[in-house]
Amino acid sequence: MRSVPPCPAVLTDRLAVALGGGATTRRLAPGEVLFRQGDPVRAIFTVLSGRVLLVRHTSAGQRVLLHDARAGELLAEAALFANAYHCDAHAATAAELRVLPKPALHEALQRDPALMLAFAGTLAHQVQALRGRLALRGLRLARERVLAGLALHAGPEDGAVRLSGTLMDFAAEIGLTHEALYRTLATLAREGRIERGLGGAIRLPQGRAAAPG
Repeated sequence: MRSVPPCPAVLTDRLAVALGGGATTRRLAPGEVLFRQGDPVRAIFTVLSGRVLLVRHTSAGQRVLLHDARAGELLAEAALFANAYHCDAHAATAAELRVLPKPALHEALQRDPALMLAFAGTLAHQVQALRGRLALRGLRLARERVLAGLALHAGPEDGAVRLSGTLMDFAAEIGLTHEALYRTLATLAREGRIERGLGGAIRLPQGRAAAPG
């Protein structure tokens, strides 16, 4: 389950062109922090290469993955209309970003109504993705949540689960601790609800690979 649908490359390119020389680039090392929750918003970003995670920590200390941004995607775009970032951002791998300063981007969107509509469309896709994640996290039983999440990642033909990140990332995606996820996976494997292979590969038996509608 991807947290946010990929932003069309044409939009990210148009944003960079609209800013002209106002857009710069920044490189991050694996694990390097881009910003922290509560930092003032100075820019939003386009991921040019690598992966950057948006993470929020609950009052109970649980890590919740909000977005796993890949090349061609916008990052922290909702912050364009906020005073402070609402989560932490750090590089999951070495990454290169295009930095789009907030004041210049505001001006560019005001000058170009078509660009503003395209940007608004991306935010609308985010709302749809968020509703899907909330529905998944609303499942009360851990086993139901894990199975539903795995089904979203499973291939329709072979049932092979292809996660976009690590199991810890998946646990955060579905709102479980990694300990709870590992226990649930072990239980589901014993019951035959999932199959475990070499290297931790996961497969849903035939008939279970369709994501819940």
